[in-house]
Amino acid sequence: MLCGVLNVLQAQTNDSIPENVKDLEEVVVSGQYNPQSVNKSVFEVKVITQKEIALRGGNNLADILNQTLNITIIPNASTGKSGVQLFGLDAQYFKILVDNIPLINDEGMGNNTDLTQINLDDIERVEIVEGAMGVQYGANAVSGIINIITKKSAKSKWEVVPYIQEETIGDEYDWVDEGRHIQSIKIGHNFSDKLYVNGIVTRNNFNGYWGSKKGKSYLYNDELRGYEWLPKEQYTVKSLWNYTTDKFKLFYKFEYFDETTNKYAEEVRENYNPATETNQPVATDEIFTSQRILNHLNASGQLWGTAHYDVSLSYQQQKRNVENYNYRIRTGEQFDIESYEYESRKAWYSKGNLSNLLPTKQSDIQLGYEITSIKGFASAISGLYSSENISRTLDSYDVFASSEWVVSDQFSVRPGARVLFSSNFNTQAALSLSTKYIFKNGLELRGILGTSPRLPSYEELYTYFVDVNHDVRGNANLNPEQGVSAFLHLKKKYKVKEWYLSSKLSGWFMNVKDRIELIIINSSPLQYQYSNIDTYNAWGLTLTEGAMLHNFRINAGATFSGISKVIASEEDYNDDYLYGLQLNTNASYTVPKWNTTFSAYLKYTGPQYQYVQNTNDAGETIVIKGKQSEFTWVDATVKKSFYDNKLEATLGARNLLDITSVRTTAVEGAAHSDPASSQLLGYGRSYFIKLLYKFNF
Repeated sequence: MLCGVLNVLQAQTNDSIPENVKDLEEVVVSGQYNPQSVNKSVFEVKVITQKEIALRGGNNLADILNQTLNITIIPNASTGKSGVQLFGLDAQYFKILVDNIPLINDEGMGNNTDLTQINLDDIERVEIVEGAMGVQYGANAVSGIINIITKKSAKSKWEVVPYIQEETIGDEYDWVDEGRHIQSIKIGHNFSDKLYVNGIVTRNNFNGYWGSKKGKSYLYNDELRGYEWLPKEQYTVKSLWNYTTDKFKLFYKFEYFDETTNKYAEEVRENYNPATETNQPVATDEIFTSQRILNHLNASGQLWGTAHYDVSLSYQQQKRNVENYNYRIRTGEQFDIESYEYESRKAWYSKGNLSNLLPTKQSDIQLGYEITSIKGFASAISGLYSSENISRTLDSYDVFASSEWVVSDQFSVRPGARVLFSSNFNTQAALSLSTKYIFKNGLELRGILGTSPRLPSYEELYTYFVDVNHDVRGNANLNPEQGVSAFLHLKKKYKVKEWYLSSKLSGWFMNVKDRIELIIINSSPLQYQYSNIDTYNAWGLTLTEGAMLHNFRINAGATFSGISKVIASEEDYNDDYLYGLQLNTNASYTVPKWNTTFSAYLKYTGPQYQYVQNTNDAGETIVIKGKQSEFTWVDATVKKSFYDNKLEATLGARNLLDITSVRTTAVEGAAHSDPASSQLLGYGRSYFIKLLYKFNF
């Protein structure tokens, strides 16, 4: 939300505003008929600019979203992945898009995305739209969308941009076995004033966080072997071909992503030989590898003089393999190696629309379609792998329409509807109504009402995990969940003496019906199955303030929210609202004479509560209000340019308060008298340096 405040400040259009402020006005594409400035958009769009990304030293999406209000990063040290929540709903309920198309991942298409697998080397900006966006972006956009817009041009004929980044992981660092090491190079060329081509290669080596663990070479069976955060190495290769004329644009993007994650078992089999009084310790370890291939072809231009078309075609694939092996720790020998394809997704996707169909500035109509065909199989949630995976296909065929009426210079309204046809589910619908009113004093009011279904995942539909100890099954008869949201935004930009100020107050309500949960369908023997049974409600208020004086900027925000879950899957549930508080602020100061910018970021997340089923001392099942403790995240950076802005050096510190974990009692199943457990959040205070050079000629 700090970024949102900054964007409000950047959206000034008053002629009295100096040029250095006007230059920061943002053009957005998310939810728009055509690219247009933030202040003209009917939707409230937050923008994280490339300059902001550079100031933070961010190189993946998790690095730059952790300071944003209403977004919570959920790291998983045991898998190496980082998920995200938006308004308390997890990553199944919103979409991550790249240039307006959903991005495939290990577990879905646009949803359940691992944020650490999205690097930012070619990013122009990140656009965030909150609230149900079912009409514009289809199913699974219940709480909103995050749209990553990539760069597609360069000012110089040639650009060669290498950079390196070295970062500690907590207090762990060396050149080989500890720390985070990133190298990247981008080469771009304007073959003409119409054709631009580039290529990018990036390596990101995260050596894992040891913490209290002893690494992979530890010999003893005391649960100290391995890492608290898993080591992983990523390679990303990208290429762009962009052809542009006055009335026609065509680009093709290719991306190959490869990630290797090593998981080292805590359990060590010491294999003691009493005859020789020696041992040969052995552990069973795993290597997970993920590969993603993305192809995206997009054409846009004008028809019949004024009409505008935009069509995308994409083929994407992501698979995750696992290799199990036994490891002789003393000698480093691997044996009994077995490999399996663990998760797989292949998708054909196309989206197109026609807009500007009416020859008048007072009204417009957009017509569009979206087609998705995904083939793959469900995650092995048991942790057991089989080479006999059952492949399934999910196809969807959507058509949508919306219209925008500019009633006056102050008032505009946009209704819309989408019909969603699916090979697996009954026909669904999404509706929206957005309005914007600008008062004579410059006060802007936006209202957004929208719906979006969430389609069941592969895991919920097709899981089959049955053995002597477990019986967990998917349900092919599940219905899509139904989400609806209402947002109201009130903002004002004004000047007091030499200060440029902005204020924004936002309120929202969200509801999700037919929530899918894993329930007990038979008590003896114990059997579980996914079912449509629960309801989710959330409401909240967000206030943000921004101020700028010459080279100094400061932004601050606060969110107060309440969440209620009607957990009908539990016998004794409590649907009272549970309330939470988030605060954040950032500040930056630029010293032009030094070409240096100092920045600081702070986000406070108050205690978070959740009703969970536990057992008391008598062994009875009860519902208690679990609590996760508060925490504060603080980052700081210094960015300086040299040699006519060709060399950029960024020094930074993440997690200055040295947060690693917080106490929580919001855990299902623990006894009432059990001590609180820990929720891992970070790997402690870390420092980084980034050096980037621009060879432009």
